[in-house]
Amino acid sequence: MAGSINKVILVGNLGQDPEIREFQNGGRVCNLSLATSESWKDKGTGERKEKTEWHRIVIFNTGLVDLCEKFLKKASKVYIEGKLETRSFETSAGEKKYTTEVVLRPFSGDLQMLDKREQSNTEQQQDDFDDSIPF
Repeated sequence: MAGSINKVILVGNLGQDPEIREFQNGGRVCNLSLATSESWKDKGTGERKEKTEWHRIVIFNTGLVDLCEKFLKKASKVYIEGKLETRSFETSAGEKKYTTEVVLRPFSGDLQMLDKREQSNTEQQQDDFDDSIPF
């Protein structure tokens, strides 16, 4: 195939706080655990069913790592756009394993926070003041 696309788009909630690690060269990486869920009504029983899938997200983009560290926490709703990558590793027992992750590298991928921004007391007071001015 002449052209191909490796693009993943996910919208879901974080299952835990972001995990930030630093490399010896000063670079940083952020690991996220993202849950996506679907629900439906069982035709036979009429019972509501739900299925949750868990996705491993790895972010190497420095700006996005900083954003994750400052603003994201467990249960945050996010939009993620990245590429699927499979890598291999060895367990402590010497067994070779594989894992597939959604990876956001510099200059590729996107992360958007979808939760409503929490306002500080000062911002709330300013909003209250602006609302009280008659026009």
